[in-house]
Amino acid sequence: METALDTSRVEGGIGGYCAPGFELVADVFKRNFEERGELGASVSVEVGGQRVVDLWGGRQTPGGPSWSSDTIHILFSCTKAATALVLHILENDGLLDLDSPLSALWPELLAAGDRATVRMILDHSIGLPAVTVPAPSNALIDPDWMRKALEQQEPFWEPGSRVGYHALTFGFLASEVVRRVTGASLGQVFKERVAKALGIDFHIGLSEEHEPRVAPIEVWRPGSNDSETAFMKAAKQKGTIANLFVFNSGDWAVRGLNTRSGRVAEIGAANGIGNARALARLFGALANGGDELGLNPSKVASFSVASSATNRDATLQIPTRFGPGFMLGMDNRHENRGGESLIIGRNAFGHVGAGGSVGFADPEAQLGFAYTMNRQGPGLLLNSRGQSLVDATYRTLGYRSTSSGFWMN
Repeated sequence: METALDTSRVEGGIGGYCAPGFELVADVFKRNFEERGELGASVSVEVGGQRVVDLWGGRQTPGGPSWSSDTIHILFSCTKAATALVLHILENDGLLDLDSPLSALWPELLAAGDRATVRMILDHSIGLPAVTVPAPSNALIDPDWMRKALEQQEPFWEPGSRVGYHALTFGFLASEVVRRVTGASLGQVFKERVAKALGIDFHIGLSEEHEPRVAPIEVWRPGSNDSETAFMKAAKQKGTIANLFVFNSGDWAVRGLNTRSGRVAEIGAANGIGNARALARLFGALANGGDELGLNPSKVASFSVASSATNRDATLQIPTRFGPGFMLGMDNRHENRGGESLIIGRNAFGHVGAGGSVGFADPEAQLGFAYTMNRQGPGLLLNSRGQSLVDATYRTLGYRSTSSGFWMN
């Protein structure tokens, strides 16, 4: 590290690089371990294509091995951004039209009807946030079962008429589109068109050679003193979308996260594996126009345009805003909205992962940012660990926070 940082109170220590001027980010990263219960984590920042922060620290398990420069782990819904990017690349190649009728590509999908499009998968408006047929325990690692269940599922609403976060089904819907267009799996296309192109340590469907580097996930569970959110209340009501998503999707999230079978599977909404360096490089390429991935700036600019938004997401029960496959800034800090927010730049786009990981691009600031960790924290979007690092980065770049819930220069 270029900056002097006392890490004596951080179990496992902190390693990496922090460019002069970005000391605030390093200090907040350290404080996450000292004050906010961090176990193991990494944070990476690119500005103008240059890596200015690349830090890692803590331990892979309590009292276990230290986090190292090449430690990787499940990134949960940050995976959705990688999956969406594959669809955009296929459209850029002329192999896919996001706005053409989905029924022409996937006629077996009942919900496709005569108006559903691939874009509706990307912006969570297609109406398939869950399935009602009882799911087996291995549902999420059995793509054939998920495909058939989704094909037979009546949509929960008329496609395009409502927004509800497709927490797990997003990946299976998008993956089937990729398979029908290319004949290859999502993980294969992502590896060839994104991971290799950018030289990033990011995997959808992890090969066995990388298993020794994987840090296990420590799942967050609400305590008796934690307030019950609208989502938690909905999840307790049998038959709601939240209830079906949580309790009718097999046991991957409970028993499969830290298993070989749970990591080799391609769950395009949830089990991408990497670290902050990989995620920041991906978003850094997009923040600089997308040329490294064969995309043009106007295409990338469309990622920050809201194609769906709602005051009450049918799944998450909070206001949400989505571009085509990406989360946009969401200011839900009002006490009646559960404090579930993502405070980023007004033209930024990215995605959070369960427990508080996040990656995003801000083209205005030429910023690619990522924070990932293996001890989950509370909240549906960002908790204090991730948001404090986002805030420190924007402050370092001379931005100011506004009452509208964005960082602006």
